[in-house]
Amino acid sequence: MKPAPRRGWCPGIGRPMPTGDGLLVRVHPPAGVLGAAQARAAAEAAALGNGLIDVTARANLQIRGVTERTHGLIAARLSEAGLGDVRADGGPQRLTLVSPLATLDPALMELVEAIEAAGRAVPGLPAKALVAVEGRGLGAVEADIRVRAVGPSDHAPELLPAPRSGRVALATAGGPLWTAPMADVLLTDALAALLRGFAASGARRLRDLGEMARAELLAAAGLAPAAAPPPEEPPPPGPHPLPQGGPALLAEFPFGRCGAALLAALAGLSERHGDGRLRLTPWRGVMLVARDAPAAAALDAAARDLDLIVAAQDPRRAVAACPGAPACASGGTPAQAHAARLAARLGPRPAGRIHVSGCPKGCAHPGRADLTLVGRPDGRYGVVHGGHAGDPEAMVLTFEAVLEGLNSPGAALHPDREPA
Repeated sequence: MKPAPRRGWCPGIGRPMPTGDGLLVRVHPPAGVLGAAQARAAAEAAALGNGLIDVTARANLQIRGVTERTHGLIAARLSEAGLGDVRADGGPQRLTLVSPLATLDPALMELVEAIEAAGRAVPGLPAKALVAVEGRGLGAVEADIRVRAVGPSDHAPELLPAPRSGRVALATAGGPLWTAPMADVLLTDALAALLRGFAASGARRLRDLGEMARAELLAAAGLAPAAAPPPEEPPPPGPHPLPQGGPALLAEFPFGRCGAALLAALAGLSERHGDGRLRLTPWRGVMLVARDAPAAAALDAAARDLDLIVAAQDPRRAVAACPGAPACASGGTPAQAHAARLAARLGPRPAGRIHVSGCPKGCAHPGRADLTLVGRPDGRYGVVHGGHAGDPEAMVLTFEAVLEGLNSPGAALHPDREPA
């Protein structure tokens, strides 16, 4: 086992990360897709840890509670299933992120494979580098580069450095020229040039570069800036019709937490009622494609029995939470357990967004939230209104006081009131 070499690294299989409940092994399934046999292998590997699995916002799996003794066994089992690390230089094990619905589009998947191949050929690429391949409702993601198919034929790709860095279309000064298939070598050449410049810059994320430096990278790749379109809207949980075959069921794991037994159960469901694949989602969930309408109904019923989120109005969707204590060494509070109790108080269709963070890092929700609770070493929470986990706190409360404040927000959670 090799330790992580530097700040900004991401754990993989060969380089696990120490946490509060042991080592964390991160699995990067290509395009977020697991065959049923691979899902079972990941479940068996997780059972060698503490049985807990997290699904990340990049549609990866995190196996928790791994020890020095079990790490080699877990790595071997995952590698046998075709889920091993693809690079050993500290670069991204998986460069692209796509909507699970996009994995059913052969043209988009060709593009994903071409981008992954281009990225593996770039040494020194930052471990957190991410290319969002938009299409089929990916939603807003914190990517370094966005690639989108546009135009009537869906075969006019665009490169979009993101966020806040402007749109980059494959075009000349005379206007867009791109009508070739999405995996055409010209696209991958331009993207590879951009990735090489990114790696040479030494920046951890493309947004860390100044506007002039980004413009120079784009120009070196033969790209010209233009206005960026808004991000796509992600599909809600529940059944979604497909052009061919049975419907797809989108389900979310409460607070992104899965487990070995649940993953194995989903593998079985995918074989009995679907196409034998699990498609992990950037919304910390899974998509199962049913064979037909009766199979879709069976999947929906089974997902509900497993307590997955399959309804857009589920109050758990309004609460983001990290693992917290004791799973994370940085966590001062049991964030997920508290998040579940908060969600139960909210009722259906809650207004606003709540973020329960075990510490000021705010890993579960980097953006702003209407209410953020920041765990402290003494077990209490700092209360932040309309901000991030690292922002100044309006007050400090016990969790029970927070629950009481949800019933009368003006009394306990208002920033201008003194806590009891």
